[in-house]
Amino acid sequence: MDLTYLSATDALRLFRARELSPAELMRAVIDRAEKVEPVINAFAERLFDEALDQARDAEERYLGKGGRQPRPLEGIPVATKEKHAIAGRSLTEGSLVNIGNVATENAPVIDRILAAGGIIHARTTTPEFSVTYFTHTRLWGVTRNPWNTAFTPGGSSGGSAAALAAGTTLLASGSDIAGSTRVPAAFTGTVGFKAPYGRIPGAAPLSADFYRGDGPLARTVDDCVAFANVLIGPDPRDHTSLRPRLTLPTGYEPAAGMRLALCLRLGNYPVSAEIEANTRAAASALADAGASVTEIELPWTHAEIMRAAGAHFSQIFGAIIAEIARDHRDQLMPYTVALADQVANASGRITFLDGLQIETRMQRQLAEAMAPFDALICPTTAIPGLPAGDDLLGPEVALDGGVLGSTATATMTVPFNMNNRCPVLSVPSGHISGGHMSGGRTGSGLPTGIQIVGHTYDDATVFRVGKALEQARPWAYTASHRPQLPDAD
Repeated sequence: MDLTYLSATDALRLFRARELSPAELMRAVIDRAEKVEPVINAFAERLFDEALDQARDAEERYLGKGGRQPRPLEGIPVATKEKHAIAGRSLTEGSLVNIGNVATENAPVIDRILAAGGIIHARTTTPEFSVTYFTHTRLWGVTRNPWNTAFTPGGSSGGSAAALAAGTTLLASGSDIAGSTRVPAAFTGTVGFKAPYGRIPGAAPLSADFYRGDGPLARTVDDCVAFANVLIGPDPRDHTSLRPRLTLPTGYEPAAGMRLALCLRLGNYPVSAEIEANTRAAASALADAGASVTEIELPWTHAEIMRAAGAHFSQIFGAIIAEIARDHRDQLMPYTVALADQVANASGRITFLDGLQIETRMQRQLAEAMAPFDALICPTTAIPGLPAGDDLLGPEVALDGGVLGSTATATMTVPFNMNNRCPVLSVPSGHISGGHMSGGRTGSGLPTGIQIVGHTYDDATVFRVGKALEQARPWAYTASHRPQLPDAD
């Protein structure tokens, strides 16, 4: 049995049957990390010794010692995004500016993981302040995609997604303000959930930003459900967190009879031929499973989406970055400085109200387009991958022989941060024979992903569609279908 690619739900079943011990699983995951981390570089901090102690304690729970019962994630290795604060530990967000900063309390998602018996054995890398769709910093170096190390695993939850793909964790935490969970899921062939706003509590002050939310990353839909059920629920530290607590079903009806909308370009996003082919193949698989799939168009434009995003980010998240840049510009990554400058430029050209007018129009347009359907499916990204270690400050992103203007054009996630009461699940849609990056075509086997978009607060439906697609087009990390990494067994 290959323990490092075991699903969390299978591991829990084996723990309960006393066919596997949490300590045995943790040792296997740590051994795997020791072999592949020099190549992938997904971990910002290793907590291996503490994790082994906690795994032995979890083993005693499964044996019934002391009358303590196993909890929902008892003994499962969980890698958490470094920006998810752990009291008493560093909180740098990948920036030299924050060296020496120590968290004073746990982030809500950390408390949920620990209360459920999950074991945090590592903390994962992000871009500086989680500001972009790739993962490298001066503080931690370059994080690479296990499927092809010339490429990034995405960002900002890149380290979390890379660890899942590399077999160095069973679950991982993410966050999403513009696609930071879904883009890494697509680039690494994993599953990422952007919950509707307020479903999963966050940390102040960005918990009040209605574009964002924390959430789960996993290798299977069942694992994502199990993890989401641990994270969901109100928290007094987050006024936006929803009551009553929702519990997602763990079993789902087949897709037969569902009505699904397929939208390939979300208006006028340029989409690579490979992404389109895999998206259509996923839609066909759902149709073969009995769903009715109808292709639709949305009256959106990428320029208008970016205009609204500029208005929003210039006033909240981007304003925080601009404030840091005023005093620490020389310590920041070039891409962080570029964002600060973009924010300053946007704030003089468009108001927050201008952005709200675009957003509310888009929200109505989406709701009207989706009204006849149970859910909408579309690509997660417009291209299969982005190069690792490149700041991508110019028009350097290749698309079918042409050039895109920015990484924002290469991703198709921001519209659903604007429509952030809609749950969105990103699941694998296939793999490609080659990937596009600056300078031409290179590599092989990159995964691709699709987004499953639900009606507002209809979380269960996106998981129903995701489970149906997983069954129709299995993407399990089997021995013949996983990244081939140097120095790994």
